[in-house]
Amino acid sequence: MLEVGAVFPPLLGALIAGLFGRSLGDRGAQGVTIGLMLVAALCGTILFVDVALHGNPRTVDLATWIASGSLEARWSLRFDTLSAVMVGMVTVVSTLIHIYSVGYMSHDPSIPRFMAYLSLFTFAMLMLVTADDLVQLFFGWEGVGLASYLLIGFWFDRDSANAAAMKAFIVNRVGDVGFALGIAGVFALTDSVAFNGIFAALPEVAARTITAAGIEFRAVELCAVLLFIGAMGKSAQLFLHTWLPDAMEGPTPVSALIHAATMVTAGVFLTARMSPLFELAPTALAIVTVIGAATALFAATVGCVQNDIKRVIAYSTCSQLGYMFFAAGVSAYPAAIFHLFTHAFFKALLFLSAGSVIHAMDGEQDIRRMGGIWRKVPITYAMMWVGSLALAGIPIFAGYYSKDMVLEVAWASGTTVGRFAFACGLIAAFLTAFYSWRLLILTFHGEARADAHTMSHVHESPPVMTVPLALLAIGAVFAGLVFYEPFVGHHYSGFWREAIVIAPEHRAMELAHDVPAEVKYAPLVLAGAGIATAVLFYGLAPRLPAALAEAFPGAYRFLLNKWYFDELYDRLFVRPACALGTALWKGGDLGTIDRYGPDGVAAAARGIGRGIVRIQSGYVYHYAFAMLVGLVVLVTLAATGRL
Repeated sequence: MLEVGAVFPPLLGALIAGLFGRSLGDRGAQGVTIGLMLVAALCGTILFVDVALHGNPRTVDLATWIASGSLEARWSLRFDTLSAVMVGMVTVVSTLIHIYSVGYMSHDPSIPRFMAYLSLFTFAMLMLVTADDLVQLFFGWEGVGLASYLLIGFWFDRDSANAAAMKAFIVNRVGDVGFALGIAGVFALTDSVAFNGIFAALPEVAARTITAAGIEFRAVELCAVLLFIGAMGKSAQLFLHTWLPDAMEGPTPVSALIHAATMVTAGVFLTARMSPLFELAPTALAIVTVIGAATALFAATVGCVQNDIKRVIAYSTCSQLGYMFFAAGVSAYPAAIFHLFTHAFFKALLFLSAGSVIHAMDGEQDIRRMGGIWRKVPITYAMMWVGSLALAGIPIFAGYYSKDMVLEVAWASGTTVGRFAFACGLIAAFLTAFYSWRLLILTFHGEARADAHTMSHVHESPPVMTVPLALLAIGAVFAGLVFYEPFVGHHYSGFWREAIVIAPEHRAMELAHDVPAEVKYAPLVLAGAGIATAVLFYGLAPRLPAALAEAFPGAYRFLLNKWYFDELYDRLFVRPACALGTALWKGGDLGTIDRYGPDGVAAAARGIGRGIVRIQSGYVYHYAFAMLVGLVVLVTLAATGRL
């Protein structure tokens, strides 16, 4: 069946490459995983056309997952429009990343393990987006978390990679606590974990309240907020975003897979999937909007001063995810998914192009040590331009249609939080164009800043890397134009059918098509201004950025240190936890438990043993004296009548 063929081949590839990689060899493992990914991509594309474009949703029931009392979770593959869009996008982008990895990882000694991890990651994401209930979704959710830990820490001989993998795993666990509580709350509220059962029960339970810490909450609001906390962790929203930049410690294909089509988009998908719940929770929607808008602005400011080529693009991902969330927050879920869809192509293109630059520069990632290489890597240079134009939202490129739609729905919502999101989005649009062209100019133009040896070896990547770039570039150019009308056009509701539910009073999607002209053109004008500013700063007056940094050192350090979130969390959580752990270790474990427990008993036994040893001296007169003392004691006791 097509449904099984779209989901399970990556798992099969992961098992074969992981268990038999040594026997297959590097080429064998690559061939198996890529071949099976091609099968998944073909099936996923056919399903996208049949389910999303032709309107033939279906659910494939595989087995019983959990059956305990009223809790029943089925292992089913749900293919409605939302799932079909995600499956088609994930399988295609992941397949191209698998192919690209053949060239990028050609000199790595652990190629079968890497390919197995990539396929495992893809399978977990497919499990997530095809889930028919919250239990299976949680399985896929945790699966991508595990696979991301393995991929980020793939080069485990590097301390920085191990630390980044642990950080990603732990920060995501913080969000997952909220997600797990949200699932429990939804089950307690609706007596179901299946999406159809949950959505059918919501109208009857929408008015129920719950009291916590003496405060009364509407139950649906609390459940929606808890689910969003999980989404915040997985999609790196403000306060739970700190793992995302450090995830760049993994190989570049990992960065593309995590930041483009899979893990970080899971939170946006969850919000859209649970739209019937969020539509009953206006406070939760307002929180989603504010957090998304703040994330878009925060990440854009930080991206302007980063010097690692992959970290600049990583903060771009964080910012674009903020756009998706504030679109969802104003009930424009189709706009959020549309931007998610187009973003997958141009962000994967940008990451893989950055990997091509790193490959050409012999592992160098600092853009301050690049420059003057565009003639030596013309294909990579052109692909980076395409990705940057799409990211900046320049007309005909994919980002122009999706990002502008996100901003238009924020304005059209007419709410205070919507207008706040619109303002943050406009500022972020200017900054996005600025740091994109800063990256282009410093990486490819100007004088060569690398050493002569590195420059002499700069070369274009092989076709196995550049062909996936070209295919992604097609999506980065045309995905917005081709899919605008079905995704967010006037008849969007017919396309999404029952996969996304929007309350009648939330009309941002309809009103977005009639916003004033200044709202429509403001993002484009600001993007142009951002590009012009970058050209001025790094092309025409290259000394200006350093002068500004010297003139405003506090602001520069604030941005360079990512608003000091890591330092703040270190002071608030890490140091107190370490201090408490040290106190419990030294005072509780060593000072009390060990002292009076095992160590104390052992010390007493040793002391008694030493005393007994002293008695056994081996001298006859010592024994005679002891006998005499004993005799005196016995006689004394007998004489006094105590014996």
